[in-house]
Amino acid sequence: MLRTLLAATALACLATPALSQGQATPPVGPDYSKIAVKTTDLGHRTYMLEGAGGNVTVAVGDDGIIMVDGQFAPMHDKLKAAIAAISPLPIKYLVNTHHHGDHTGGNAAFAADGAVVVSHVNVRNYLAAGTTVNTTGAKVPPVPQAGLPSQTYDGLTGPVLEVKGRKAVLMHPEHAHTGGDTYVFFADANVLSTGDTFVNGRYPNSDWLNGGNIKGMIAATDTYLSFVNDDTKIVPGHGPLGNKTDLTAFNAMLKLTRDRMLALIKDGKSEDDIYAAKPYADLDGKYGANEQAAKNFMRVMYHSLKD
Repeated sequence: MLRTLLAATALACLATPALSQGQATPPVGPDYSKIAVKTTDLGHRTYMLEGAGGNVTVAVGDDGIIMVDGQFAPMHDKLKAAIAAISPLPIKYLVNTHHHGDHTGGNAAFAADGAVVVSHVNVRNYLAAGTTVNTTGAKVPPVPQAGLPSQTYDGLTGPVLEVKGRKAVLMHPEHAHTGGDTYVFFADANVLSTGDTFVNGRYPNSDWLNGGNIKGMIAATDTYLSFVNDDTKIVPGHGPLGNKTDLTAFNAMLKLTRDRMLALIKDGKSEDDIYAAKPYADLDGKYGANEQAAKNFMRVMYHSLKD
């Protein structure tokens, strides 16, 4: 639970105002009892689930289900019920797109239900060792054995997961949102699940303390744009269902904000100078960023390009 709450706090930093200096108690995350799971039919027995944490992708085959991401741990029962309403078949695979707790919190419970948890090897390493949240400095403790992926891959090419009648192709974009990202493509449904290498309608976080880099996020989205088409449904890590137009705009925003930050770094500006300059003020409203979220994005950009 501690890990879940820390992860919830870290996510809130990109979307909510900073705590006042006099507030000693950090936020503890959402009231999970009040959260309902929203299911969107993507066609060809493929679905997007929204609840608390990262978006979930579900692909139903003839003898089992492939699931991408498992949100926070307390969402397990609600996600399980939402999936059961789609299909009574068992979840055979749960793919972790990266190690953050809003995507991996459900690992232990879904594994206990019989799912094989699959990820890049770096996800298992981060979870097993414990990490530091890049935007807050909070320490996230190691995850118990039951919550670690049981099947991992190394390198850029992941496994092709199969249930009868369905295939999921897994690939690793290097040093993007984290050092252990996986994107998943369901070719038969023309559905791409990106994890947090693409978020729709908000600024992204690139976890520079744990292998992430904005340059890698740009490379990842360049790759996606090389194979998606106008009919591809794109399940982002956060935000509404996306398409090629949304992904193109996100890619362009990353390149624009990168170039602005590089110019400031080249001019010798310090991190505090950059906060004062507010180089993305004209974009903050478009991406729903309050003052704290805007500052966090500047910090992410600065450390990705300076460190």
